[in-house]
Amino acid sequence: MIYLLGGSGYVGHAYQQLLSRKGIPFKNLRRKDLDYADPVKLTEALKADRPEFLINAAGYTGKPNVDACELHKADCLQGNAVLPGAIAQACEAAGIPWGHVSSGCIYTGARSDGTGFTETDAPNFTFRQNNCSFYSGTKALGEEVLAGKPQVYVWRLRIPFDHIDSPRNYLTKLMRYSKLLEATNSISQLHEFVAATFACWEKRVPFGLYNVTNPGQVTTREVVDLIRQSGVSTKDFQFFKNEDEFMQIAAKTPRSNCVMTSAKLASVGIVMTEVREAISRDLRNWKSS
Repeated sequence: MIYLLGGSGYVGHAYQQLLSRKGIPFKNLRRKDLDYADPVKLTEALKADRPEFLINAAGYTGKPNVDACELHKADCLQGNAVLPGAIAQACEAAGIPWGHVSSGCIYTGARSDGTGFTETDAPNFTFRQNNCSFYSGTKALGEEVLAGKPQVYVWRLRIPFDHIDSPRNYLTKLMRYSKLLEATNSISQLHEFVAATFACWEKRVPFGLYNVTNPGQVTTREVVDLIRQSGVSTKDFQFFKNEDEFMQIAAKTPRSNCVMTSAKLASVGIVMTEVREAISRDLRNWKSS
């Protein structure tokens, strides 16, 4: 049996679908049923139920985007930095291995040679550099809290997308925003992400940090071109002149735009679809809301 925290969210729901499809029993633990932010209560539950593994997909992302985190800093800090530490304490006390959904938004840009950031590269979009959104800062703190903890996977998700129209879907966001920022990013196909992360446990790969992004990188304009070519949307997409204009008009806090590599994940035998191929496939199978 698997414990799932945050199962009602965009990522958590995808985990529910995966586990159901695989026929794996799981408990979607809800805060109203058990305050899993309390390490004592969570430890008691873990010792009573003895799940084989725990997945933490809970966290604070802000709706409709990370700007909301600037208005709810206490909730953001609790959900992204304090909660992972509480779960780690409970899982260690109960002897339960687990996985934590983190974020690639703790980086900006690319490595000095233009390649993607690896798991050994120190985050550069954090409170320590004083250059980040509050959301990114708290996600980086969450990883610091888990550094050196035993029996835990830390999976970095990056701008999730899939084939279903949804306010949380990157492709939907691009189609709904009135104006876009041109940037280069690594991104994660949602269902490939959850399958790859759970495969870490199924295959018993070494615990630790993993960038879980589709191989390659893509610009905003390239994604827009794929959307137009697919026929899902033929709107005349508009772009900001530059990031300064974007910050002046549309954003309250800086955005992370970065390139990462998932080579470590591939090295343990878990390979995701090349990013443009994954986007094109999802657009071919697009389901409107």
